[in-house]
Amino acid sequence: MAPIDPHSFSDAAHAFVSHVSLALYFDFATTTIDGTALLSLSRPHTGSLSLDTRSLAIHSVADPATLDPLPFSLDSNPDPIKGQLLSVTLSDHHHSLLVRFSTHPSSSALQWLSPPQTSGKRLPYVYTQCQPIHARSIFPCNDTPTARIRFSALLNLPGHMSAVMSAAHVRRRPPAAGEGPDDERWCADGRVVEEFRMDQPIPPYLFAFAAGEIVSREVGPRTRVYAEKESPVLEAAAAEFAETEAMIRQGEKLFGEYEWETFDLLVLPPSFPYGGMENPRMVFLTPTVIAGDGSGAQVVAHELAHSWTGNLITNASNNDFWLNEGFTTYAERRIVEVVQGEERAALNIGIGWSGLKEEMERFKDNMEFSKLRTNQEGIDPDEIYSRVPYEKGFQFLWRIERQIGRPEFDEFLKKYIAKFKFQSINTQTFLDFLKESVPGIEKDIDLDAWVDGTGIPADAMEPVSALYAKIVSLAKEFKLGRMPTEEETADWGGQEWELYLENLPKNSDPSQVQALDARYVLAEHMNWEVKVAFLTLAASVGLRDYFAAVEKTLNSVGRMKYLRPLYTALVTGRSKDEGQMLAKRVFSEARDSYHPIAQGVVESILCKNS
Repeated sequence: MAPIDPHSFSDAAHAFVSHVSLALYFDFATTTIDGTALLSLSRPHTGSLSLDTRSLAIHSVADPATLDPLPFSLDSNPDPIKGQLLSVTLSDHHHSLLVRFSTHPSSSALQWLSPPQTSGKRLPYVYTQCQPIHARSIFPCNDTPTARIRFSALLNLPGHMSAVMSAAHVRRRPPAAGEGPDDERWCADGRVVEEFRMDQPIPPYLFAFAAGEIVSREVGPRTRVYAEKESPVLEAAAAEFAETEAMIRQGEKLFGEYEWETFDLLVLPPSFPYGGMENPRMVFLTPTVIAGDGSGAQVVAHELAHSWTGNLITNASNNDFWLNEGFTTYAERRIVEVVQGEERAALNIGIGWSGLKEEMERFKDNMEFSKLRTNQEGIDPDEIYSRVPYEKGFQFLWRIERQIGRPEFDEFLKKYIAKFKFQSINTQTFLDFLKESVPGIEKDIDLDAWVDGTGIPADAMEPVSALYAKIVSLAKEFKLGRMPTEEETADWGGQEWELYLENLPKNSDPSQVQALDARYVLAEHMNWEVKVAFLTLAASVGLRDYFAAVEKTLNSVGRMKYLRPLYTALVTGRSKDEGQMLAKRVFSEARDSYHPIAQGVVESILCKNS
């Protein structure tokens, strides 16, 4: 076997799946999907074919031309990270196979919400999160970014519901016999089929859908915002993301044509585990990014930038995750600089710089994950997810820009995207292209130290901004017992407060922290970044008076950016005995409201600190 990815059973010697035709029957009563997948291979193949699965029931594998069964085996001893190997034996140079399967209620990619968990309280809801290695829990595939796929999909739903996908919507129509896994159920009264297709090759982690009571409104010539019908966020999201078309145009100036036709935004329920997910044509967003101050638009800028860096050019495996996120963070800040101004971009960089330093502390006992090019053999990528690929990756690209100048770097970016679009590459491929495009760059910048070295390189840099410097200075004065005056904070929005709080020492005096909140009411701030940053600080210094607010927050949202620091602060802060008891109780109560990926992350935090 010739593995190509530490997180996949896929074999480099085998043909890869290049197209998938899916028919998916949604059973909300059992929170499962019954489906068929017609898998077409990149070339004819004879012999064993290795596919990734997790918690899937495989009912049959057949030759699609004759429906004759094909021999297969499903590993009975699941790998805790990779799941189960599905091995199919092909003869006579097969180029396709038909798999009948069902998902499990505990599918790691799917979150099923009962009606009481939705905004409208009337209908259920389901959505996906496949990054980094969870597409395999929806359908069998080569679940590695190296194996890009095109797909078509028929989603069979109750007729009073609708669906969206990271694909072009073809039509909504009645079910037809012979197209699904079971005609009797597929064609039952009251069912409807939503038909989609994705004609561009994408990595499997970008496969995405959501189904429920979903409505939308237009916010630009290429953008609609979608949300639950009874959710109050639709109008607020439309206002927050009003500059989306300007961002798309700026992205095109930087990187070339936008290749995906539409750039729609789906605001998911609060349980969504990330700030945003860059699914092509249909970005998924948490409602926590709708702050009312425009800061949420920066998350949209980040997901938009992925349309070029990440979706067009993709890391070959999670070992090279920085190729997705470092480039995208750089691109996000270039877009923000034009659309929202240089000071906004500088604050964004400053918040990232603070976060990068925090991650160095987090990984101090395993500095492998402070590198850009990592070795993740035997490592769950969800457990080591961090800001390092984003912020150290950004710093590396920013360092190159400073060395060769912005105009030349912009030309380099365009050439890079033109050369590698719709491909998956590794770090070495990028470095070879960089040295070919910028002769002698390795003499000016220690590329090895940036890519394979641990920690923050000496030539990384904080942003140059008077506002940034002032806020950081005020944070340092907090150690001396001085908090900022109302005059000094009069013009502060969410980003300014976030930067200030991120730079306060975690060993601050509890009475000072409490006094800060008494003056500025940060524990109840409308901006989630500010609220969570303050509550994390309060829990860290042992302020039990804020435990109720922490509990309320943990019961209200499933975004891992907030769950990770809050649970960690509870179990490691100065009041950790009470904090650990609270954390365990809250998690036992809130667990079912979190996405399975978030459940695993919180379980890991509690296990390590029990």
